[in-house]
Amino acid sequence: MGTLLELQGANPFKSRAYHNASRALEGVNEDLAILVKEARLREVQGIGESIAKIISDLVVKEHSKDYDDLRHAFPPGVPGMLKIAGLGPKRVKILFEKLKITSVDELEAAAQANMLADISGFGEKTEQNILKGIQSLRVRTDKHLYPQAFEPASRILQHLKDQKGVIRAEIAGSLRRRKEVIGDIDILVSAKDSVRPSLMNAFVRHSDVQAVVGQGETKSSVVLSAGINCDLRIVNDDEFPFALNYFTGNKDHNVEMRSRAKKYGWSLNEYGFSEIGAEEKRGKAKKIVKCKDEADLYKALDLAYIEPELRENMGEFEAAEKGALPTLIEGKDIRGTFHCHTTYSDGVNSVEQMAAAAQELGWEYLGIGDHSKVAAYAGGLSEEKVKAQCKEIDALNAKLKNFRIFKGTECDILPNGDLDWSEKMLERFEYVVVSVHSSFKNDEKEMTKRIIKALKNKHVTMLGHPTGRLLLNRDGYPVDMIQVINCAADYGKIIEINAHAMRLDLDWRLAKYAKEKGVMLAINPDAHNTASLGDVFYGVGIARKGWLGPKDVLNTRSVSGVLEYLKLK
Repeated sequence: MGTLLELQGANPFKSRAYHNASRALEGVNEDLAILVKEARLREVQGIGESIAKIISDLVVKEHSKDYDDLRHAFPPGVPGMLKIAGLGPKRVKILFEKLKITSVDELEAAAQANMLADISGFGEKTEQNILKGIQSLRVRTDKHLYPQAFEPASRILQHLKDQKGVIRAEIAGSLRRRKEVIGDIDILVSAKDSVRPSLMNAFVRHSDVQAVVGQGETKSSVVLSAGINCDLRIVNDDEFPFALNYFTGNKDHNVEMRSRAKKYGWSLNEYGFSEIGAEEKRGKAKKIVKCKDEADLYKALDLAYIEPELRENMGEFEAAEKGALPTLIEGKDIRGTFHCHTTYSDGVNSVEQMAAAAQELGWEYLGIGDHSKVAAYAGGLSEEKVKAQCKEIDALNAKLKNFRIFKGTECDILPNGDLDWSEKMLERFEYVVVSVHSSFKNDEKEMTKRIIKALKNKHVTMLGHPTGRLLLNRDGYPVDMIQVINCAADYGKIIEINAHAMRLDLDWRLAKYAKEKGVMLAINPDAHNTASLGDVFYGVGIARKGWLGPKDVLNTRSVSGVLEYLKLK
């Protein structure tokens, strides 16, 4: 509703109220229906009387006149144009009013016909950027963020595991490899022939299923309500390790596995090992090596077990041959995190609430990193607010048992590479995260120089969301990350793996290089509410793909270990 109001050109304060209310709802842990029933919506900070009425209508009646009126004020294709990178509500409003453009297709045709160049505020370069944005949007249409796929896949997997006759069940594909962006969901089950029809029925009738594409004896395909295609395959249990390995991939990893099998005189497919030259049809090839699980499969090829996250054919085979694969970090290794926001800036929950949520996760500490003053759009702190926050943190630490809140900041890197806080202010914090939030259009040389200058400041602890990317929404700004990582290595700086689902930045390919250079990394959720602290789970997946072990990540250390490291640096 906030976005639709922006399209209408409403008062900015009004649209901002809806955006703020949306963020406030994200931080609510109680059942929304109960809050409505007990008339307690107004207790949520940021929810006023009129917005509370709209929320109540949406919850109770499943529609709201205010929302319907706003939605019907524009043709249905107009809001869809906002998905194009760099095209905000103001520009979409101009295109709709000046050229009567009502969809992405109409906008593409207008840009190709050079109809936008004469509009004030656009120009030929903007026209070309819009065409690039449309092309990028179409490429992204069939792609989904990891959490969008993981959550329904987990529900369906558990549902299948609960069915009678299921022997083993696992998620496969790029989701099992924990890729940051996935295409579809693959689920594999082993079961006897007699229960297959009932399993397929349980799958296609799951509440997450929107449409059934096909239903068979060994494979069924559906489309989930989240818009993701999902396939279920059922195999015999002796085939399960081979099928799981094959359908996990990736393609290059599978090709290398088959190539290595040939050196032993074997053929390898999703059903098992067989002699080269034997009948390859399922059930007729003579099986020569039986495997209870995937570890047996790799062992048969004289390889150490390769974790799913590493199966990208990027050095894992060579390491497996030498017994040099890393012991990867696990979620249970995380003992705290940094770079979290509170109500002091643009967060939804207080310092105390964030600390309590961190304790519920079993953590030993939490680092608060609210925005510096220049980030006015995100409630950047004044010096007075910093002093007040530090005083509150000291008071909380005095009464908390076996838990520590670290005083930090997310300080903006200004366009010239200077920092938003003075040297005197930077000394107040126990750690300093520096991030780029503006002037994304610097060229690669300028941006690299800008970030490196910031990293050289003696007060800087770590670099936040290093490339500024928003997955499936915005490419990262141009920056030579190899130079940045080299600088972090030279000056003893930490680089963040931002675990927010839309960022997952540092990229896992670069995380591996950072490890090789001896750079310490930190997995931070960039949490703006208590629920988002759990996003650290997604960051752990990226760390695993980047070959990181517990020693490579700062927040696997105890409180004393963190203090010792910060003091050393």
